[in-house]
Amino acid sequence: MRRTRARRSLARAAGAGLAVVVALTLAACSPARPDPTEAAEALAAALAEGNLDTAPLAAADRERAAAELTEVLAGTGEVDRAVAATVGEVREDGETLTAPVTLEWTWELGEQDLAYRTTTTLTHDGEEWTALWSRELVHAAIGDGVLAVETVPAERGRVLAGDKTPLVMPRPVLRIGVDKANLAPEGVAEVATNLAAALGFDDPQAFADRAVAAGPRAFVEAITVRQEDPGDVDLDAVRQVRGVLLLPDVLPLAPTRQFARPILGTVGPATAEIVEESEGAVRPGDQTGLSGLQRQYDEVLRGRPGTTMVIRRGDGSAVDLFSAPPEAGKDVTVTLDAALQTAAEEILAAVEPASAIVALRPSTGEVLAAASGPGGQGLSTATLGAYAPGSTFKVATALALLRSGLTPDSPLQCTPTATADGREFSNYPGFPADDLGPTTLRGAIASSCNAALIAQRDRVDARDLADAAAALGLGVPAALGVPYVTGEAPADATGTEHAAALIGQGRIQASPLAMATVAASVARGERVAPVLVRDAGGQPPSPAASPDAGARDAGPLTAAEAEALRSLMRAVVEDGTGSFLADMPGEPVHAKSGTAEYGTGDPPRAHAWMIAFQGDLAVATFVEDGIAGAQTAGPLLEEFLRRAA
Repeated sequence: MRRTRARRSLARAAGAGLAVVVALTLAACSPARPDPTEAAEALAAALAEGNLDTAPLAAADRERAAAELTEVLAGTGEVDRAVAATVGEVREDGETLTAPVTLEWTWELGEQDLAYRTTTTLTHDGEEWTALWSRELVHAAIGDGVLAVETVPAERGRVLAGDKTPLVMPRPVLRIGVDKANLAPEGVAEVATNLAAALGFDDPQAFADRAVAAGPRAFVEAITVRQEDPGDVDLDAVRQVRGVLLLPDVLPLAPTRQFARPILGTVGPATAEIVEESEGAVRPGDQTGLSGLQRQYDEVLRGRPGTTMVIRRGDGSAVDLFSAPPEAGKDVTVTLDAALQTAAEEILAAVEPASAIVALRPSTGEVLAAASGPGGQGLSTATLGAYAPGSTFKVATALALLRSGLTPDSPLQCTPTATADGREFSNYPGFPADDLGPTTLRGAIASSCNAALIAQRDRVDARDLADAAAALGLGVPAALGVPYVTGEAPADATGTEHAAALIGQGRIQASPLAMATVAASVARGERVAPVLVRDAGGQPPSPAASPDAGARDAGPLTAAEAEALRSLMRAVVEDGTGSFLADMPGEPVHAKSGTAEYGTGDPPRAHAWMIAFQGDLAVATFVEDGIAGAQTAGPLLEEFLRRAA
């Protein structure tokens, strides 16, 4: 007995092949009785390869056999298969030799195999061994049918809100495209161009070229829209374009087109890159996460597709050969509050520059809203935006000064300007003249007097400032569950750079989420670690993928320090730049405004910030290009707090 193994080639980037196993058990062969081993091996290899060019077939069968084998196997795609041939005893009938052959087929279908046997007889005509072709060589029950290996999609896991209600779930959509099966080839380009024009595509010709290049019966998709909210697409106009098809379907979608889109991400047909990276887990045409949380947790959400293998007959009937049911994806639970997220997005809808509203629950660190305005052009400004936080950072500066020995009532002097190593720093434009002169640390924070704080630069160094920021969560990575910018307070700043850092400029950086964490830490009385993904299909969420993961962490926030910071932030509302929040219903609001000038304009442009907490809700609002924190970001904060009440 001799055993060999070969593989049929596949058109794959990896160039992986298929195993062909030929096991031969022969009675002894004499020179007068030639050995059928080579012929049996060639037959098995050809069947596994799906190519009968070198198969030992009768000449009269070869052309018909090649066509029928191609037809029979067309529906199996690139599924791995192996064929093993066992040859029985060679018999002699006059001048003709015959040898029975058993073919053992093995199909690798996911994590399971389908195995069955077919039989044939090799005949030696005096010159060579050959087999008669029959479709039954592929499967004994094939008849006039064909084999089909089909994928059964798995139900994708949902994204759930903190209260376990679904945020992302299957929702009805329309796939709009060109139906080439019902068009003459010469009319495809015109129909595709008309459809692209009706949809407002910038380059209708590009879509037309893609439609023409697709298969002769292809459905060439142009766009997918929600059935209940198609956005800017005029469905009536689209339906008037001859040759266009609107196919109903379902896709995992959030409640609205805008809802937390930069964070949650989108689902769609797998790209070539995703297919390649999946190493076989994702196939072309599969629905996968394309961005955001849907991409990051795709392996958890997508589940595992099922596989069936059937014989499909010409009369429409089918013979089931194999079935492995799909395994549904698992749910991912996030902490977002649907009502607060929606409110934040509605508030930002009309803001033209990049903007964000982030809300946390200080007692747990849960992110209740992380909204990014349309000006960010798809970027999650709320979590990935990195900007100088301006005077909102003065909460950290105040903590460093408290640790240096000052108290909220320590006397300071608010002058119009302060000079550090030859550079003059001014208060924000329009600073009230009544707030100049003798003041206290509480008064300097309430009025946001830059000069008063910069004058204290020798009391704290950059390391002290970095430690204070870390005690409030800025620059300290946490297991948020999605990538985010935690912020940075360099511990090596000196001179004018250190002076700028005291007022939240220079190299100080933070995201809106990071500054909401600062407010939450003051409210809670200890550093808050924000969390957005609460459960990832039974697994802990992925750690933060933050570029500033090496930030310094020293000196926890004490109860006395937190109480002092609360008094300073309350003074902002009672006597300072946040006085418009004094009449808010509910518990007292504590806040801090911030304006971070940038650029070389006259006057310079400014990032506008506002942070606050009220009860067990901490909020940061941000506008990339505004007038001042209280004027630009303040109204956004006020409206959000009122809607959250």
